Amino acid sequence: MLTSEERDRLADANPDALLADGFEEAYIGVCLRFNTALAAYDYDKCIDVLMKRDGMSYEEAVEFFEFNTAGAYVGPSTPGLLSRPLSP
Repeated sequence: MLTSEERDRLADANPDALLADGFEEAYIGVCLRFNTALAAYDYDKCIDVLMKRDGMSYEEAVEFFEFNTAGAYVGPSTPGLLSRPLSP
């Protein structure tokens, strides 16, 4: 969850870091891409947000997220996404 403390921590590490609006619940911390600090989001939690908030099916949420968020490059401070491995 993106708190004001986490937002400050990210801004201290990279004042130009971008956030994925509407996905605060899926924020998991700071990641690095070529020594640049970026906002990091849990991919599966982002899908859950779309399903709960917008009433999308799983398939609709994945398609929407892939096209509009995961597939969007908005510069070197674009947020990172983490896809966790499935449990055995």
